Amino acid sequence: MPQSAATLHTGSHDLPASAELSRFMAEAWAPSALPDSARVSAHAVTPARRARLSARFPGERLIVPAGELTVRSNDCDHRFRPHSAYAWLTGLTGEDQAGGVLVMEPSGPHGHEAVLHLRPRSPRVDGNEEFYRDRRYGEFWVGRRPDLAEAERLTGIRCAHLDSLGAPTGRNAATDPELAAALSELRLVKDAWEVEQLQLAVDHTTAGFEDVVRALPRALAHPRGERWIEGVFGLRARAEGNGTGYETIAASGAHACVLHWIRNDGRLDRGDLLLLDAGVETDSLYTADITRTLPLSGRFSPVQRQVYELVLAAQDAGMAALRPGARFRDFHRAAMRVISEGLAEWGVLKDARGDLHRRYTLCGSGHMLGLDVHDCAKARAGAYLDGVLEEGQVLTVEPGLYLQPDDETLPAELRGIGVRIEDDLVVTADGARLMSGALPRTVAGIEEWMGTLLDTRA
Repeated sequence: MPQSAATLHTGSHDLPASAELSRFMAEAWAPSALPDSARVSAHAVTPARRARLSARFPGERLIVPAGELTVRSNDCDHRFRPHSAYAWLTGLTGEDQAGGVLVMEPSGPHGHEAVLHLRPRSPRVDGNEEFYRDRRYGEFWVGRRPDLAEAERLTGIRCAHLDSLGAPTGRNAATDPELAAALSELRLVKDAWEVEQLQLAVDHTTAGFEDVVRALPRALAHPRGERWIEGVFGLRARAEGNGTGYETIAASGAHACVLHWIRNDGRLDRGDLLLLDAGVETDSLYTADITRTLPLSGRFSPVQRQVYELVLAAQDAGMAALRPGARFRDFHRAAMRVISEGLAEWGVLKDARGDLHRRYTLCGSGHMLGLDVHDCAKARAGAYLDGVLEEGQVLTVEPGLYLQPDDETLPAELRGIGVRIEDDLVVTADGARLMSGALPRTVAGIEEWMGTLLDTRA
């Protein structure tokens, strides 16, 4: 339907369009339909996902919004990413999905019919100015959207205009905890297509870490070298995928003791370590999540090596605990036993028993991974945190030691060192497969890898 000028999202300095301009803008446009063969990449797997959701809520209307645009400043919006549950059920992952709503309408005694309510492409007809004047949704401002017929071919879902939605009653994933939990729990076990997407994200992330090492000479020379590192990785993420799956942590020196350091405004010092926690998000919105702690000189000092090898031993123990039927928390407990014993051997702790090691570890040792970096977080504890591992789940193992620079319980030489090692693994029938094994983890492996990349640059 034509959109009136009163509802257009135009700039405050825009002049009204004359009737003559409106007529002229509606004339002489060549057809530009999407190819009939175009499909979302998850087209073959989304019907089974919707069927699983339908089975959980027979006879109930289910509403899954993509989300809305959010203002960053004045008339500029944040880059839009649809809600993960919406993307998982529809396969639609683009920035053009703002405002979209998937409605699962009860159909028969047990099933549902999926209906996608979308803002379709604006018709280029006299009286409709959206396509050239609307700064928020207009095609000439933000790019083309599919029309309803194209959207149906893309997704295999019946599509309707967003204006026809009204205010439906039912369970809404944005406000209903039970539906939100179900959508998280249904995503805990990844299908084969999802594992492929996650491996692709890991592979691109590996390339991004290689880019960072090659860029170290220039980063070391810059007064905000952490930001240089962030930018280098971000280039790879945008070139190969949708961007980063979360804000990159590029933490050098004592900044590595801040778990979510994303200011990234520090200088790099060759005598310090760099903790880089970063992940590429694919165009299908699956993200990797990898951390490496690298010596900026190319070689670990003795004390850096001491801390690093304790964290590595903890990670090895955590990985070894992954298998179907193991409790989710088992790998964290295995890693923390190694950390506690190591801290006791160093004399930092008087006893390896108890939980005093948490002063130096601060957080858990891993989480589920998928469309969200901390995936399936709305799942009930019994299905996730207090549950058991299953084949097909993808998760991180990421123990760390964060030895604060002002912590007087530590000897001076340990203060200000932060080390985290994080890898992505998929649970298999008899254990777990390391998806991020292309990036070295050992001290010797990292030093050799860095040396080769820096020599290649030279």
